[in-house]
Amino acid sequence: MQEFSGCKPEIQYPCLWQYRLIGEDRSAILEAIHASVDVAACVITEGNVSSGGRYLSLNLEITVRDEAERLRLYQLFAGSPAIRVVL
Repeated sequence: MQEFSGCKPEIQYPCLWQYRLIGEDRSAILEAIHASVDVAACVITEGNVSSGGRYLSLNLEITVRDEAERLRLYQLFAGSPAIRVVL
C-alpha cells in the first residue's frame, strides 16, 4: 500500500478550478462571490440543497493563474460569513 501523507498534487497553472460554496442564503453567497471575483470571468452553477432545505451549495468555476491566487480565493470565501464550507 502506498502512503500519501505529505503528498501534494501537481497542478499545471493556469487552470480551471472549481469551488463548492455551501451556506444558508443563496443571495448572500452570490454577494460574497461578486465581492471576490469578476463574475464575467467565471461560471456559477446551482449545486445541491440539503435534505432539510437549510443549506445549499453553489459551484464556482474560474481560471486561476497560480497556487497563490487559488489559495487567496479559498481564504476569501472561507472568511465570508455567508459561506459555511468551501470545498
